[in-house]
Amino acid sequence: MIVSAYKQADGIELAPDSIAAAADAVRAGGLLGLPTETVYGLGADASDPAAVGQIFAAKGRPADHPLIVHVAAFDGGMGGVAHYCVRVPAFAQQLMSAFWPGPLTLILPRKEGVGAAAAGGQNSIGLRCPSHPVAQAVLSVLRKPSEGGRVVWGIAAPSANQFGRVSPTTAAHVHSEFGDDLLILDGGPCEVGIESTIIDCTRGAPVLLRPGSITAQQVEDACGRKLLSKEELEAQTQQAPRASGTLESHYAPSATVRLMDAQALQAALDLLSGTTPPDKRPTIALYHRSPLHVRSPLVSPHRMPVHAQPAAHELFSKLREMDALGVKLIWVETPPDTPEWDGVRDRLIRAAA
Repeated sequence: MIVSAYKQADGIELAPDSIAAAADAVRAGGLLGLPTETVYGLGADASDPAAVGQIFAAKGRPADHPLIVHVAAFDGGMGGVAHYCVRVPAFAQQLMSAFWPGPLTLILPRKEGVGAAAAGGQNSIGLRCPSHPVAQAVLSVLRKPSEGGRVVWGIAAPSANQFGRVSPTTAAHVHSEFGDDLLILDGGPCEVGIESTIIDCTRGAPVLLRPGSITAQQVEDACGRKLLSKEELEAQTQQAPRASGTLESHYAPSATVRLMDAQALQAALDLLSGTTPPDKRPTIALYHRSPLHVRSPLVSPHRMPVHAQPAAHELFSKLREMDALGVKLIWVETPPDTPEWDGVRDRLIRAAA
């Protein structure tokens, strides 16, 4: 069931009844479709193993694949952080100051006996303080003791889709995945559009586990430390912790995704020139930035924004749109090999794996 998080369609004033209903669902051990600035999450009380288990079951997600826990912007987010973490390195505190609330997840040392189910049994836990006003409103209500005196310190919320599939960026996307049985707070389209940057802060130096809209250079500038890659860490025989959205194959539509540069795309399109599908429907969707000549009705062309931020904003929505055409293939022009495109490029590589 989709419920508007706002009183009116302008998306400015929050609807207290909707926020309260969402908080009540989480307190009762249920699931919630929650908007964030990155993607919509499938949320539950991060400290309730049974509720967290429902997330894994609903998504079809392996139980040892950790979830990101979302905390309220209270004392800079440190209230929830202090509840879940043994310690916070100085450079991690600098990153919180620079980017929280925002699309940055930090992997931190976990307190024993706290949030184990959400952490996939690891001795670390991923925390994020979202900037979306609806997410913050729900988290803030949950930070206040209930009638029984219980406080919910964080919401475990992976993307609200079946495991490995395209992430949702609207309430309608979430509804298409889980139907009317799930309470979904409609907070409008997600602003960022791809999941958060993930930084491991358990190794004495920041390690990039997943790129996102916050770039590696921005992280280094904020904490004054060189950012290691996951590959560099593993080369030092230190295995990086498992983290959300880091499997080789992820974010995949039903159609097969193929990445090609503009020259290869044009060559493939030229081979199709003049061909007509038997049922008059396209069998290939094309997502491209460069000007290309499409001469076959086999191909449904879609233009990709030329800048990284708007491309990230529409990426998952566009993949869903092209997949809904019933095509067998989605050809995508490979994004530029520059830092601002790292997040988009990462998602497309995993979608094509």
